[in-house]
Amino acid sequence: MIKRFFILSSLCMVLGVSAQKSHTVVQGDNPYNIAKKYGITVDELLKLNPKHKDGKLAIGDVLTVKTEKAAAIVAPKTVAPEKVGTIAGTPVGKIILQPKQTIYGITKQYRISETDLRKLNPELDSHMKIGDEITLPLTSIKKYGGDQPTVTTTTVTKPVETPVEKTVTTTATPAVEGETYVIQAKDNYYRITKQFGISQQDLYALNPGLEEKGLKPGETIKIKRSNTETVVETTNTKAKMDAGNENSSTASNNVVVGDDYVTYTVQQGDTVFSIVNKFGVSIDELIALNPDLSKGLKSGMVLKIKKQDPVYVKKNGDALSVVMMLPFGYSTNETQYRAMALDFLTGAKLAIERNARGGQKLDVKIVDSGNEASFKNSLTQINPENTDLIIGPFFKSNVIDVLDFTKNQKIPVVAPFANTPDLYNYSNLIIVETNNQTYADKLVEEVKAVYSDQKIYVVADAKKENANYIKSGLEKAVKNLNIVIVNSPADIQLDQNMMTGQSAPVIAVLANDDMGEVFANKVIALSKEVQGVKAFSMFYSPVFEKKVDDLSQASLVYLMDRKINTDGNFEKEILAAYKSKYCKTPPKYAIVGFDVVNDMLTRENKKGEIFKQMNKVQTQLATKFEFVKSKANGAYVNTGYRVIRLVP
Repeated sequence: MIKRFFILSSLCMVLGVSAQKSHTVVQGDNPYNIAKKYGITVDELLKLNPKHKDGKLAIGDVLTVKTEKAAAIVAPKTVAPEKVGTIAGTPVGKIILQPKQTIYGITKQYRISETDLRKLNPELDSHMKIGDEITLPLTSIKKYGGDQPTVTTTTVTKPVETPVEKTVTTTATPAVEGETYVIQAKDNYYRITKQFGISQQDLYALNPGLEEKGLKPGETIKIKRSNTETVVETTNTKAKMDAGNENSSTASNNVVVGDDYVTYTVQQGDTVFSIVNKFGVSIDELIALNPDLSKGLKSGMVLKIKKQDPVYVKKNGDALSVVMMLPFGYSTNETQYRAMALDFLTGAKLAIERNARGGQKLDVKIVDSGNEASFKNSLTQINPENTDLIIGPFFKSNVIDVLDFTKNQKIPVVAPFANTPDLYNYSNLIIVETNNQTYADKLVEEVKAVYSDQKIYVVADAKKENANYIKSGLEKAVKNLNIVIVNSPADIQLDQNMMTGQSAPVIAVLANDDMGEVFANKVIALSKEVQGVKAFSMFYSPVFEKKVDDLSQASLVYLMDRKINTDGNFEKEILAAYKSKYCKTPPKYAIVGFDVVNDMLTRENKKGEIFKQMNKVQTQLATKFEFVKSKANGAYVNTGYRVIRLVP
């Protein structure tokens, strides 16, 4: 006897007429957040407003939107099993399509065949825009979805002989008003940050105390940053960690790298002078590309900034061909850098597997780069005609050898550690390490912000290059400065108030990378004698973390190339994944390996045009990546860093 199965769906008989109303576009609106506000898809919104089918909206535009229908009666309806396919008799749910998700990526992530995916989504090809909803088996969403945002869960009955009515539960996305958002029961940090296009650190900075108390349904939080707000990541009650170069992440959102030109959307407060300074172009060049500037600069104008450099395009095939050159030293029987290379590789493998699970097709080859003397032999293992990205080698002379070897193909080459001015002439080079000048510039900015007629001491190293650079920068920024370069922290002395004869606080700056402990002890001693001592360091020292309480009395500010925000969800996920895979926390070079490889792979598009994505500011597990062109046709250099502030 053939057993008949019935699957229940809902048939809604509406009492009353669907209402329609209008929405006036305000600053910050886009089709995605408007559609979510009124519980409709982006496609439905654009169909209701054919004049805006290109998705372009202007402030003041009036859009027609659907409200939710009036009360409805749910009645059972029998559906033939063959219409559902292989998932008949199983619960299904819906996910919100996120940036970079593809049909291939969804099938791999959720372990579903493309045939079944299309049966669940008959109009799949026309519903693959960011914000669209994709139907999937509920068990797959729960098992493989992670923090993937979901908006609808439709319960379908298990096979039974008699239909039994089930309800359809829908979680509607709440309205967004201006710069605020009301937290919903199923919200998490991932869902909110992805929905509104901000980082978790931005979210914490906009909502002081949110990190400590967590997300509470019904509370209103800020989800948009004004021009005056600064991004800060709180690491503990005593220390605050800045994302570094705080305002640039906002500006980068208004920069678009197209096929031909880099463009910029003018913001309120911009001037022609500030724009030419921002992008390093002349006023004549800017006006030549934008003749309308002669009529004046207006907010919202999209300006052509400069001709885009020719970009590298992937050689062939679907997979991105990546070569990693690491100094294992097996071929030369040298072990000097082997541990470093092996640690780097463990972090890199975690990043590779993570991106592959997301649907990225990768063909990765590991090359033993040996040592500097034997390096050229390792180049014979690389086929430049079929290589799309080279990560490594570690040493400067080897990096130059690779650049010369690939100069005809202009293959993107990533230097994880080498950073010297003579490398800046190579247009296909990506330099990860931030240089000392960038740190010194930031320190000048920090000291200037707190300066109030104090005497300034700068502790120099033997060459005094960093100290002289900082002194020169401060003398340009502040008039009538009393600044002294000293050779040791022992030379720092409290000043004397000429009126009262009492000791007066000073500003102490460390521009030496091997005197951290001596500097810390001196600053602590001075701050116990008199209040108001301020301390700054270009370099990190482990003693800074050991003596947080004492150094916070001097409001120590120091810079780091890498720092993990252990309270972040992304960071917790990566740390847990590494520990699960390798049974330990990631060492220093494993962190570098993950950050470098994950950052590079997330900038790649299907064509391998990595240079088109270099304007994006991204923070990985511990490293902030903010690349700038060193010159018109030069290397991309990372200017990102972490700022740690110890607060009393």
